[in-house]
Amino acid sequence: MAPACTLCSGKCRAAMPRCRPETPHGSRRTRPMAVDPSSMSWEDKVRMMAETSEGQFRALGLSLVEASKERVTVKLPWQEKLIGDPKERVLHGGAITTLIDSACGYALFTHLRELADIATLDLRIDYLKPAAPERDVFATGEVYRMTRSIAFIRASAYQAEGDPIANAVATFMLGANAPKYAAREKTE
Repeated sequence: MAPACTLCSGKCRAAMPRCRPETPHGSRRTRPMAVDPSSMSWEDKVRMMAETSEGQFRALGLSLVEASKERVTVKLPWQEKLIGDPKERVLHGGAITTLIDSACGYALFTHLRELADIATLDLRIDYLKPAAPERDVFATGEVYRMTRSIAFIRASAYQAEGDPIANAVATFMLGANAPKYAAREKTE
């Protein structure tokens, strides 16, 4: 018998038959989306995306703290491997950038009627002060405007509520992996 999935202890097979213990959930190779997203609540969709994520989200140990229709909060735990300044022992700005980008992306997912590919078009971050050493950082993102193909999102990274270490505005594209148009035939 194959080993159980480390994420769900094997319970995923009913909902996600393509889940394989040897391949993390959300892998681009398996794309375990056997569940009909249209039957899920927006909160369940966001939680599923966070729980099945891989790549930087998983490597940095990010976790979803809150998901509501208004906002999403993601946590970046302080880790020795993410220190940007060994003398001050604060988290690297790149890790905080990834945290903010993730909070924006998950905030966008709460506004979609169905799961879709998205891509960050622009992410502008104002770093207000360094993070305090050896403390977790949180980022809250909220969508403030959406068009048919573009979403506008703001976010804030903080260690204490109301005391931001960085503020951001982001623009995301919806349908990031849409099929490409065929090239025009070359005329001689």
